[in-house]
Amino acid sequence: MDVSGGSGQPRSGNDEPAEHPAGPTAPATGPTDHPGPGPARPQPPTPGQDRPEPSATPAPAQDTPHPDRPTADDEPARQPETGTRPVTTGTDDTPGTGTPAAPGDSTPQADPHHRAPRPAPHAEHTDHAEHRSLAHSGIAKGAPPRPRPKEPGGGILMGRPFGVPVYVAPSWFLVAALITWVFGGQLDRVLPELGAARYLVSLFFAVAFYASVLVHELAHTVAAIRFKLPVRRIQLQFFGGVSEIEKEAETPGREFVLAFVGPLLSLVLAGLFYLAMKPVEPGTVLGVLLAGLMVSNLIVAIFNLLPGLPLDGGRMLRAVVWKLSGKPMTGTVAAAWVGRALAVSVLIGLPLLNQSGALGGSGEDTGGMDTVTDALLAAILAAIIWTGAGNSLRMARLREHLPELRARTLTRRAVPVETDTPLSEALRRANAAGARALVIVDADGHPLSLVREAAIVGVPEHRRPWVAVSGLAQDLTDGMRVSAELSGEELLDTLRATPATEYLVVEESGEIYGVLSAADVERAFVKAMARPTP
Repeated sequence: MDVSGGSGQPRSGNDEPAEHPAGPTAPATGPTDHPGPGPARPQPPTPGQDRPEPSATPAPAQDTPHPDRPTADDEPARQPETGTRPVTTGTDDTPGTGTPAAPGDSTPQADPHHRAPRPAPHAEHTDHAEHRSLAHSGIAKGAPPRPRPKEPGGGILMGRPFGVPVYVAPSWFLVAALITWVFGGQLDRVLPELGAARYLVSLFFAVAFYASVLVHELAHTVAAIRFKLPVRRIQLQFFGGVSEIEKEAETPGREFVLAFVGPLLSLVLAGLFYLAMKPVEPGTVLGVLLAGLMVSNLIVAIFNLLPGLPLDGGRMLRAVVWKLSGKPMTGTVAAAWVGRALAVSVLIGLPLLNQSGALGGSGEDTGGMDTVTDALLAAILAAIIWTGAGNSLRMARLREHLPELRARTLTRRAVPVETDTPLSEALRRANAAGARALVIVDADGHPLSLVREAAIVGVPEHRRPWVAVSGLAQDLTDGMRVSAELSGEELLDTLRATPATEYLVVEESGEIYGVLSAADVERAFVKAMARPTP
């Protein structure tokens, strides 16, 4: 099954929580108060003037949008990440029991048929495909592509089919040992002459089974690449595999195809193993292995086709409801609640089915330990399905609220100052202009650096007349210049690509519009997520 990760809230570049975002001015109004697109021109201090320093303690940032700025529209944002992921068989998924196991652990994801949004510590949610032109001061629109953040790991890197890294999580070794032990016990009953060699055969079965799971995941990955959706990684885990597709399909038809190809490939593999088994003697090692792989792939396909999130069948149901209603959120809600009902059904029904022998057990000599094992497996499966359904709902709500994050609305008005301006004088000008940020410019008015609000707070008031703003500034890099037109997921992707505490916001012409604080974006993100979905 594919899981998607999503856009998360950005964090400050120095990894410190921006809990006291102090701005350099006293007014505590919204993010900015621009009368126009650009900052006021700097006013040099009067030489020799000896006046007391005004109260210029930075005021806490607030989320009040400026009345002159457009508010967020209601158009739906693209999903940060969605996916389906093939479910592997667990301890009782080996031939003879037929009990399916649950999908692998997921990260964020993202609503993850195609991670979620998840918060982005080290630019974890990477940039993707499109190069977005940002208007930079003094830089042409066609700026060079942003550097790709360091690729997150996820276990042991096994390869990069189609350019997508495939990781084996440490938990896989636990499930491989478990499958080896369980399947080895069954081989002892079917082929007792193997002796201890049965565990080598069982280990081969575990590896071959997870190779089948990888084929399932690659089906999702190839479809995603075909639809130009970025795939972050494939991970093989305890309960299966995860294809982390970082964007949502643009249409319900593509969403359906993206979800269906995984179970379809598992069904094809089951058919191939069945055909390969026909000419083989049933009582041989090869015959038992082929039969086990056929049953296991059939279980993976059937389990993933169950119509509830986060399974592939839930993605397919979501696509159908999305097509009928025209609203992705409606499809997500319907599929998520069906997923929760499915979780309850698994919790209650799976032990009963195993006890009755409907799933391949004898039904008569079921001991106490078998009953406990069945109940534990059912509880794990139910918990994974229930949690995945809830994550899908949260991710859908995030996608609805993402358009409310607009750089133009959240930007603070800035006052340009020269390098040697005393901090007290810079704050006086900011207070007089109703601004809440300082931009250091050269003699021609070109921005050089941003004065960090955290550094301002750390300077005692009686020291500010003797501290130049240049000592509190962070030099501007290309990644710290963002367009005033950015919003939603595109804005979050840009901030995650270059983690910092403040960013210079510029118009398409390159003119300075103001300063965007990561703390303001974080607060707006949390505030948007706290509002109920209409």
